[in-house]
Amino acid sequence: MNSLDSCYNIADLRVRAKRKLPAPMFHYIDGGADDEWTLLRNSQAFSDYQIIPNHLRNIESIDLRTDILGTTLDLPFFLAPTGMSRLFHHHKEPAACRAANEAGTLYSLSTLATSSLEEVAACAVGPKMFQIYILKDRGLTREFVQRCKESRYQALCLTVDTTIAGNRERDLRNGMTMPPKITMKNFFSYGSSFEWLFNLVKNPDFTLANVAHRVDALEKNPMGLIDYVNSQFDRTITWDDAAWLAEQWDGPFVIKGLQSVADVKKARDIGATAVMVSNHGGRQLDGAPAPVDCISVLRDAIGADLELICDGGIRRGTDIIKAIGLGADACSIGRPYLYGLAAGGQPGVARAIHLLKTEVERSLGLMGCCSIDEVSADQIVRL
Repeated sequence: MNSLDSCYNIADLRVRAKRKLPAPMFHYIDGGADDEWTLLRNSQAFSDYQIIPNHLRNIESIDLRTDILGTTLDLPFFLAPTGMSRLFHHHKEPAACRAANEAGTLYSLSTLATSSLEEVAACAVGPKMFQIYILKDRGLTREFVQRCKESRYQALCLTVDTTIAGNRERDLRNGMTMPPKITMKNFFSYGSSFEWLFNLVKNPDFTLANVAHRVDALEKNPMGLIDYVNSQFDRTITWDDAAWLAEQWDGPFVIKGLQSVADVKKARDIGATAVMVSNHGGRQLDGAPAPVDCISVLRDAIGADLELICDGGIRRGTDIIKAIGLGADACSIGRPYLYGLAAGGQPGVARAIHLLKTEVERSLGLMGCCSIDEVSADQIVRL
């Protein structure tokens, strides 16, 4: 039996990913900042909510379609922007993009991808979003906007919570660098990951494809990701920069990394159409609240003025249902699909999407709902 078929949930994919990856790569996916309190809270917070089912409903047909970011997805979740997919599988970002497209959902490409935005745009025809950082090279930001328009990206997403890199101690302990560097300290970890190491030798290219032509910081020597962020990201960005970017894009514009009512209202005022409620997967400010705990408060404050996307901690289909019942328009997943990518390339990503889709569909039926739109706030009750 295909071992991916023996992965019955996201936790199983995580176990397989850990077995296949060198320690620096796995812990880069898996780790968080400082004591990892926020990382753990992101998932544990969903356990604070219970689902109240309604029975004797006609659930013969269950509809998962979701309107978000100016398009209709077949699923109530999509793939969040995550950097440097080549670290986890040699098929890189196109593998994840194709899996998302085949499932009828959206793929988000990171500025720090190891495939160019043009390459990803050419690999599939489904909806795509480009996640943008404002680097010290401001000309690159203007270039990104034009390239995304030419490559027909549906939405642009500005991440705002990484002007200073979080303290990711797992990366420091495991010698995580970009590109990967084998040392005496991590030699056995790399040496035991035979498939990954074979593909490293076969294809050693770990270029940050969207920025390498203007930012050559990684060409001379391997660099820790914390050092890279602190050397290249612009700490002077303000709401004026976000407003300028929204105006330049003139389409669905998302701000990722907001959690406060004041920030979400400001996002609305400067022209954002959506907010990804996120703490960067627990990788930045340790002690920040779980996104799911912010959703109902933000929805009450902003009404229907903005789309809210719950980003962080999702491991089960019921997590997605809880977030939507609390007021999210959709959810995004990062680690779940990266575990799948590491576990088996494009089929692994497809497996992660399939597992969550199946769980959402089954749970909706057990709740007495025949569509994701029928989930109501009174069915999600805090303990």
